Amino acid sequence: MIEKSSIKIEAEPYPFALTAASCALLILDMQRDFLEPGGFGEMLGNDVSQVRHAIEPNRQLLMAWRAAGLLVIHAREGHRPDLTDLPEAKRKRGWGKTSIGDHGPMGRILVRGEKGHDIIPELYPLPSEPVIDKPGKGAFYATDLHTILQNHGIKQLVITGVTTEVCVHTTVREANDRGYECLVPHDCVASYFPHFHEVGLKMITAQGGIFGWVSDSTRIRAVLPKKL
Repeated sequence: MIEKSSIKIEAEPYPFALTAASCALLILDMQRDFLEPGGFGEMLGNDVSQVRHAIEPNRQLLMAWRAAGLLVIHAREGHRPDLTDLPEAKRKRGWGKTSIGDHGPMGRILVRGEKGHDIIPELYPLPSEPVIDKPGKGAFYATDLHTILQNHGIKQLVITGVTTEVCVHTTVREANDRGYECLVPHDCVASYFPHFHEVGLKMITAQGGIFGWVSDSTRIRAVLPKKL
């Protein structure tokens, strides 16, 4: 049985009161298409080394979260093979030679079931961990994430993944509007653009934590309860 009392975690703009029994770890878009050479991220001209440094902190936090017996949820951005959930405005955005649904080095780009769409081996979900397939940037849009969280009595989220200013930020904003308290460990999120990463984190904590709190994975791991 997990303790229901809150645990203080040092964070910005002020300490976060973690209630482990009602908190879930939500890992966003740690997919091969975004983090590995040859994936969609690199095809867009991005340096994937800028986001790969978040892999190890995520791996350590995931191991600690599992050891504590807490809920882990993974999310992946991608579309149906028939692309019926892909708006034309999204498909053509960027004006690149290849787009979502086209064939790339790891299969069709951001299409569910393709190699590039899958989560990287270092953070691969256990069979017991829900995986949310989302067609948009936010993990709540057109998914059953909110229902899953409600069914588990979740009121707080530790949100990690890529990229800081896009899918992480969108999900934090969505969660905030639905009444969830969000804690973002800065070393477990990353962007292809370091300045966007820094500004994205500042936006979360601005005005007394308008969207949530920012801390780091070491501080979170240090206070996680042991599974009984």
